[in-house]
Amino acid sequence: MRDDGRVELAHRVPMAELVDRLAIPSLIRTGDELVGPCPGCGGKDRFGVSLRKGVFLCRRCDAKGDQIALVKLVLGLDFPAALEWLVGPRQNLTPQQRAEQRRRADQHRRQREAEAERRRQDAIALARQIWSRAEPATRTPVVDYLARRGIILRDSAQMPGCFRFEPSARLVVPDDNRRGEFVTVHEGPAMLAAISDASGALTGVHRTWIDLGQPKGKVVIPHPFKAGETVAAKKVYGSKKGGAIRIHTPRDAEAMVMAEGIETTLSAMVARDGQLEGAAFWAGVDLGNMAGARRLGPGLKYAGLPDLTDRDAFVPPQWVKRLVFVQDGDSEPKLTRAKLLSGLRRAMALRPGLTAAIVHPGEGIDMNDLLMGATDVTQREGDE
Repeated sequence: MRDDGRVELAHRVPMAELVDRLAIPSLIRTGDELVGPCPGCGGKDRFGVSLRKGVFLCRRCDAKGDQIALVKLVLGLDFPAALEWLVGPRQNLTPQQRAEQRRRADQHRRQREAEAERRRQDAIALARQIWSRAEPATRTPVVDYLARRGIILRDSAQMPGCFRFEPSARLVVPDDNRRGEFVTVHEGPAMLAAISDASGALTGVHRTWIDLGQPKGKVVIPHPFKAGETVAAKKVYGSKKGGAIRIHTPRDAEAMVMAEGIETTLSAMVARDGQLEGAAFWAGVDLGNMAGARRLGPGLKYAGLPDLTDRDAFVPPQWVKRLVFVQDGDSEPKLTRAKLLSGLRRAMALRPGLTAAIVHPGEGIDMNDLLMGATDVTQREGDE
């Protein structure tokens, strides 16, 4: 059966189309994946479908495989029946049958997109609620936290408006023993940073839990369900796609410096030593947001070519004439650089006349390490 020519046809079916045909509910697009409840065991967010690789995986029940395996999981069919459902019997489906499949797939795609947008708006509303309840960060532990990271702002009496302070915020993780439930593992002070979309509207909040008793000022909490691991001290609420944390935007700025994290961006800002004095400094939240979707295929993993059909990734405002990405030296260098190149090339394609560069602090360190006295910066130009 596996040498049946229909198997190859099955592997050509796009996973996004198959998810629609199977009417798998509550999957949300995250980068190149659809994530959500497993159609086999349930759960909340441990099931993922890779749209690029054409495979799926559930980290709870270990179900995994290709398009045929997904049909087997969702519909409870054996291999021959799943293959037939997917691409028809050995004789092809009739035009009427294919038209009906397309109609059902289109209907489910619209329903899934509407559900995803509803969830996104709910998440944005939660982020705005968190932000509205916080207080200005000036003269709070946020200043002390940044100082612990070696970041002393020139006007320490007045923090940038993108930061706020929460005296007490709950840090939670999913409960492995009760589906859909969460466990509070810590409650304490936190730094908030506003994530703004292209129009400047707040669509997300980045939260960092503070513990000034720790060397880097962040809480260190053992994970209750993962032996030997700690809980991430940073979380994002709302929508970050295409947005940024606007730390510093001088009037008449024409250049922008962007790194993934807040601390790295701030480190670049305070360590610039007179260079790019009039530049804006924004944090991109994460590498995926800065890079956007890439063109992938044989030999393209490190090519750094953007998929320009991705309209949700970050693109700088029209006033930016030069864009500089800061590459973290403590991440895998070759793939990280490819992703940054993809983001820069996307920006140059959509902003004619823009020039771009990558600044790299050195292998094994990030810009914050550099600020703390590691080594000199080297600059490597992006394609211009």
